[in-house]
Order: sequence, then structure tokens, then C-alpha cells
Amino acid sequence: MHNDQRVYLSPPFQSGDESRLVQEALDSNWIAPLGPMVDAFEEEFRGVVGARHAIALSSGTAGLHLALVALGVGPGDEVATSTLTFAATAFAIRYVGATPVFIDSDTESWNLDATLLTDWLERRARVGRVPKVVLPVHLYGQSCDMDRIRAACARWGVALIEDAAEALGATYGGGAPGEGSRCAVWSFNGNKIITTSGGGMVTSDDHALVERMRKLASQAREARVHYEHAEIGYNYRLSNVSAAIGRAQLRTLDARVAARRAHYNAYHSGLMDIPGFSMATEMPWGRHTRWLSCCLIDAAITGRSPEQVRLALEAHNIEARPVWKPMHEQPVFRDCERVGGDVASRLFREGLCLPSGTGMTAADRERTIAVIRSALLT
Repeated sequence: MHNDQRVYLSPPFQSGDESRLVQEALDSNWIAPLGPMVDAFEEEFRGVVGARHAIALSSGTAGLHLALVALGVGPGDEVATSTLTFAATAFAIRYVGATPVFIDSDTESWNLDATLLTDWLERRARVGRVPKVVLPVHLYGQSCDMDRIRAACARWGVALIEDAAEALGATYGGGAPGEGSRCAVWSFNGNKIITTSGGGMVTSDDHALVERMRKLASQAREARVHYEHAEIGYNYRLSNVSAAIGRAQLRTLDARVAARRAHYNAYHSGLMDIPGFSMATEMPWGRHTRWLSCCLIDAAITGRSPEQVRLALEAHNIEARPVWKPMHEQPVFRDCERVGGDVASRLFREGLCLPSGTGMTAADRERTIAVIRSALLT
């Protein structure tokens, strides 16, 4: 093992204002869930993403769960979602007793294939079996082809929830993910482009839907002086202290996106001349944040597998990670229906996520490039 300082995949990065806002929360004695920092964070966040309403929660996974509950998804229902995603997307569907149907990726954006989805919905409509919800995932900082997905859902009356956990700062057309859908769900996990240490947000233009989630997230307490519960609720609200961290982080979002896009550009410039090496492209419909810079390594051409490159990086104290393993390949979902799947499986076999942290230095970036070049060219 080399003695160089470790380069992490996507570590937290402090903007410099976190301490002041956290101290303000502590001084006010608002250290429990809810409080003025949460209110301000919701207001500021919805302004950034162009939504009318927002609710801050303990995690993005909690947001997915609440959105499905609030839309009435339950046992016997189906939810179509991206097969290439982190497991939380599919887990939330199972939390409510529904069944996921996994849709393959398209080769260019890596996101849910809008053509496959449209054709599948049409086939399902002919037999009266459209899903309750479609839940596309915006991968690695790039939006799905939402105009086509929204058109397909609108045609068959299917509700649309966007999993935007990885896509804060991305654009689609002139706006942000979530516009035109029932809601969007965001994550502030420690590895995301902004963090609250752990947390999430749901945004929507539907006031009643957000207020329904707000009630459910606070143990479904009824409006009584005593504790009255007519339905099952959840303890999903964000703490006031965590919201203070999020407010500080959110103020530097544009700089964070710029830093991560700079990392991608450097990788692209330093590695794209290698035969068999390619990188995820930015689609014409909007800005890719490059939350993670992702590449493909064709072992048949390079003579090296992505795992061999990952191990070479690890030997130099540099963290890299495979692309998400598709949900249709996960043992826990082996019995679920899938539509396609070969593209996502190939992306998993050939894909590697490279260090992309906001605070990564140019020297660490060049060190990473040098190790990859050496692994693939010698």
C-alpha cells in the first residue's frame, strides 16, 4: 500500500458556514426534529428546484416510502422503476407491499429507457394492467428523458414519482427534475453533492400531497391536544441541527456542481484516448452534475477488467466503485418481472465510478488518471 493520502469516491465537503448555522440552532435550543432551520431549509430548497412545496425528512429512502404511501400504493399494486439504481428505490416499493417491475437502461443516458417503458405500458394497457406508479431514477447526476416518460404516464393515467436522490443540481430543459410529476425525492446522504449527514427531501406542486406526507412523517398525529392516531405513521422528520448543515451546503450548490464537472472534464481529457475506455455522455436535454464521474472499460479491447483497474487504484489508496448492480440481478428481487435488462447488465460489468468529491484536488485527480493509464496501457 502506498503512503499517499487516501482519495475517497465522494466524501462530504464543508462550505465553511456549517458551524455558524449549527451553533445558531444549538443556541436557540432547537435540537430536536423540526424547528426554524427545517422551515428555512424547506423554503430555500424548494426555491432552488422550482417546486411550490417541500418537506424535509430523515432520508431519501423515507421520502420514497412516504410518497408511495401518500399515493395509496399497497399490496397488489405494481410500480415500474429503473433496474439500474441503488437498492433503496426498490426497497421502498417493497415497504408498502407492492411489486417492482424493473425497466432496462438506454445505452446513451444509462437511465430508464423511455421507449421500453412506453411499449410496456401500451401492452399492459391492452390487458387492463397498468402499474399504479412509475418511478424513474436520475442516475449519477443526469436526468431521465422525462418528456417521453411523462407523456407515456399521462396517456395511461399512471402517477409519476421521480427518484432524484443523485441529481440535485441537474437540469432538464429549463428546469430541475421533478417539474410536472406528482413529486420528486432527494437525498442528502453523506456521499451526495450536498449533505445533512443523513437526510432527504420531497418536493411537489401538490399542496395536499405534501401535507399528507407531513402528517405521516410525524407519526400521523391527529389535530388534538392529546396524542390521537387514526392511522399508522412514521418518525421521518429531519432534525433542526441537520437542516442547519443542509442550508449551508445548499448555498454552495453551483460551486459544487462546477467542481464535479471539472473532475469529469479532466478525466475525459486524460483518458479518452485509451482504446476501449469511454465515459458517460451528457444528454442534450439538460446539465449533468457529474455527481460521480463514470466510465466504461471494455476488457475485450483493453485487456483489463474494471475490477483490475479498481484494484490498481486501491493499491494506490484511491477509492473507486462498480456501477450499481441492476436490481433484476439482485438475489432479493430474483422473482420480479423485468423489461429488458441486457444494457444495465453490461453497464454493471463494464462500469466504474471514479473519485468525484467536491474537494478533490487537481493533484489527486492527476494521480488517479496516472494510475488508470498505467493499469490500462502497461
